[in-house]
Amino acid sequence: MSETFHLERLDTPTGPMLIVTDGEQRLRALDWEDHEDRMQRLLKRHYGESEIRLHSARQDSQARHALAAYFEGELDAIDALPTATAGTDFQRQVWAALRLIPTGLTVSYGRLAAKLGRPAAVRAVGLANGANPIAIVVPCHRVIGADASLTGYGGGLDRKRWLLAHESAASDASRGTLPESPTSTAAAP
Repeated sequence: MSETFHLERLDTPTGPMLIVTDGEQRLRALDWEDHEDRMQRLLKRHYGESEIRLHSARQDSQARHALAAYFEGELDAIDALPTATAGTDFQRQVWAALRLIPTGLTVSYGRLAAKLGRPAAVRAVGLANGANPIAIVVPCHRVIGADASLTGYGGGLDRKRWLLAHESAASDASRGTLPESPTSTAAAP
């Protein structure tokens, strides 16, 4: 069995990104070009023995347009993007919960585990977060340490810091308030 996906590149302020979509325009993977090996590993992990074929997209996808708008300050442009993943049931629950974290806010791993009804599953939530193949759209960058510290991020802490500042600044601008530093962003309820 094989899976055929479409590959696009997008220049962003955080570096060139790779966008992987399927024939139904669902986002399957999103990562930075300098982390292509990680993206390939996650795709193999998610699709197991299936051969994965990446073909250059013939036209720009909805995901590419939405991501370009996100980086230009239209943060909600990515909210309705369809995604498809092949993770475990628990991983997909975590990823669905990540998409519910409001833009401009952060949540700790412990609070996310509690929201899932599994307060003791903090490490499992962290592992699922780290196995997320769809950066930004499934916003694993919005998860921080219990002490509000910026913890690991597949794209690197500098990118996590940039994304949080970008979202905070754009959210605050739309509300007419001054942005705070990413590490002082309020935790989601």
